[in-house]
Amino acid sequence: MSKKVVIVGGVAAGPKAACHLKRLQPGWDITVVDQDSMISYGGCGIPYYVGGDVSDEAELRSTSFHMVRDVPFFADAKGVEVLTRTRALAIDRQNKKLRVKNLDSGEEQELAYDKLMLSTGAAPFVLPIPGADLDGVFTISDLHKAIEIKKRISGGKIGRVVVIGGGAIGIEMAESFADLWGLETTLVEFMPQLLPKLVDADFATMLQRHLEEMNVAVYTGEGATEIVGDSEGRVVAVKTPQRTLEADMVIMAAGVRPRSELAKEAGLAVEPWGGITVNSRLQTSDPDIYAAGDCIAVKHLVTGKQTYAPMGSLANREGRVAADNMAGIASSFNGAVGSFIMKAFDRCIASTGITYEAAVAEGFDADYSLTAPDDRAHFFPNSASLALQLVFDKRTRQVLGLQGFGMMNDSISARIDTAAVMISKGATIEDFMMAEMAYAPPFSAAIDSLNAAAFVADNICAGRMRSVSMQRFYAWMEDFSSEPDWVVLDVRHPKEAGPFVEKFGADKWIAIRYDKVRKQHKELPTDKTLIIFCGSGNRAYEIQVFLDHLGQHNSLVLGGGMKVIRWIGAAWLPQL
Repeated sequence: MSKKVVIVGGVAAGPKAACHLKRLQPGWDITVVDQDSMISYGGCGIPYYVGGDVSDEAELRSTSFHMVRDVPFFADAKGVEVLTRTRALAIDRQNKKLRVKNLDSGEEQELAYDKLMLSTGAAPFVLPIPGADLDGVFTISDLHKAIEIKKRISGGKIGRVVVIGGGAIGIEMAESFADLWGLETTLVEFMPQLLPKLVDADFATMLQRHLEEMNVAVYTGEGATEIVGDSEGRVVAVKTPQRTLEADMVIMAAGVRPRSELAKEAGLAVEPWGGITVNSRLQTSDPDIYAAGDCIAVKHLVTGKQTYAPMGSLANREGRVAADNMAGIASSFNGAVGSFIMKAFDRCIASTGITYEAAVAEGFDADYSLTAPDDRAHFFPNSASLALQLVFDKRTRQVLGLQGFGMMNDSISARIDTAAVMISKGATIEDFMMAEMAYAPPFSAAIDSLNAAAFVADNICAGRMRSVSMQRFYAWMEDFSSEPDWVVLDVRHPKEAGPFVEKFGADKWIAIRYDKVRKQHKELPTDKTLIIFCGSGNRAYEIQVFLDHLGQHNSLVLGGGMKVIRWIGAAWLPQL
């Protein structure tokens, strides 16, 4: 028996559900409604279109076999009717009808449905500040605005850009402006760090330093209070409490909010923060209405709480699950762990699960291992270091999250993707220690960096390794009086350690090479706390074990070592 299915929203989840459902039920009547004229495009690719990695906007709307996904494509190739420039106005749940309006003609009509799906997406958050409506202020909300942004820049009209918002989209846009176009680019973030809630402070600082090295000015802990215009209504500057930043263009990338007004007005259950409430089959509180994509709330598989995860990758999977269930095939979307990855010039940063800060806030008995291994066999050409932070619960040994920072290659994504699958299944430190990773020198070390991060976590849980955080170490380096009994034991090569001894003095920076400590350990003070320091933390841990064996338990290891410090940067570093 044929059924009518109406889908509201034609960007990611909607088209995926429509096409999959048509394959499952070829005789069903499926209609997609979208208020835009452009549909089914890769919104996450907009920064790369602006930045030139994607040369033509049509590529964002094309299939892998180079057919543009427009209305004729869906009708002819997929058998799906698409009504563009058509806004959904209201849902009549009792009579199962959707009232819509054609935005060009103004005509309204009612579409009957057996099953309705909402994939209304998300709307950019527009800061409630003066000047937000000036000419030259853009949100990254659709392809039309991206085309206009690129048109203005390529026309030579823009020299200075201010990006408001230090999330992923804001950073990607800043890179696009500074890298391809060579524009004077400034990034302003209200929170104390970039990528708030996605990574911990050390990783955000590594990213910020790299952006600054690539000529992007970054100001964190500053909120935009006003966008200033000229007499003709064009943007000329952005004000914060600390400064005024001149600008020919402003990108407002202050996050997005779920578009759930249609659901709320229809009486469907909606979370207090706006996400449409769905079950694992992606049914709303009305069993004949489904929802998927950036408009819904999803269960976080670590915390068990409802959260917001506006990602194109999730939207596509959700669209498939919703289509399965509408077709009568039992299928579940159980939730997400919040996996994230992004490129920033020559670097890559990523995370999955929850941060250490979030884990503490959620009540876990949380700790983390910070490591800086090589991304492939150390002897292989072009091997480079990466930073990994494995967050775990000390009581249950459950792994809660992983963060990575390193070169722009495959090394971070391989570990984050592996961790995402394992964390979603409740994996423990033991599972990560024994995870089988494909090995060849061009791809990894014989002891994979993911295994190594878990080995360190195991040592911490077992009490074999005592560590000090980077933040606490940095605070001491800024003020030695904060921990008057601390002294660094630097076990690196004398050529590496020498400049530090020269700058800080032998009373604060003791240099004994790693392979000499066993013979010279009696030279070490027993009335001081030794901060054992090396390139990444591995040699430091070995020395701590040796000193513990001698009964000298007055030491802490600086995990990540000099590698992480160089990525973070510091004014106190000697000029080498």
